[in-house]
Amino acid sequence: MSLAGTGLLSIPNWVIHISSSLEWGIASLLIYRYGTMTGRKEIRIFGISMLPHWLGSFFVLSYHLTTDTVALLLDLSELINLFGSISLLMATINLLKAREKTPATSFAALMAALMFAGKPQSYMGSDIFDAILQLSSVVYLTFLVLLLVLYKRDKTVFSGLTIAGFWFVVVFISVTVFFMYLATVKRGYPTLSHDDLLHGSAESLLTISNLMIAIGAQRKIREYERSKTVDQR
Repeated sequence: MSLAGTGLLSIPNWVIHISSSLEWGIASLLIYRYGTMTGRKEIRIFGISMLPHWLGSFFVLSYHLTTDTVALLLDLSELINLFGSISLLMATINLLKAREKTPATSFAALMAALMFAGKPQSYMGSDIFDAILQLSSVVYLTFLVLLLVLYKRDKTVFSGLTIAGFWFVVVFISVTVFFMYLATVKRGYPTLSHDDLLHGSAESLLTISNLMIAIGAQRKIREYERSKTVDQR
């Protein structure tokens, strides 16, 4: 049930949305701080690469503030999220190159393969923003795979909880798509946003994933601080 003055979302739903946005921003800051503490520029760059997705979350919040009537805000969020997924992918590639000294040509080949594999069938059609959303998903999935490769080769960069948090976003997306079907087809709502219960339940999963990323980053900071304390004894 929506409350007056809050658009389509109820107060608890707004709390969930704002929390997930804040958690992503905090996670970005913590990862940047960890990179500063360890003197690893490539980790700081990764923290910065998370900012486009954070900016995109504000466009989504603004979209909900307009009771989902200004479609341009949602379209802009999709464009920004595409850029954000590319930023995360490139930052992960940078981390792999820094630690493994892998020739740049292999990464150029990877990016070329991604461009051809990720080009959706609807790209040349009229729904360009749907195509952008699909491409963004492909880029993000590629980022997740490389994140696992990085974790396997160098466990000093991210904690396992942070890696799991980034992967948990896939659960959030899958559940959101399913809940969208339930809300619009089975329950008769115009959009998922009109079904406050399902919408809030889906968004709570994003809150969990972002919290995992942030807590994992804080764990790495504490782990590094403990190691430095031991070295000074």
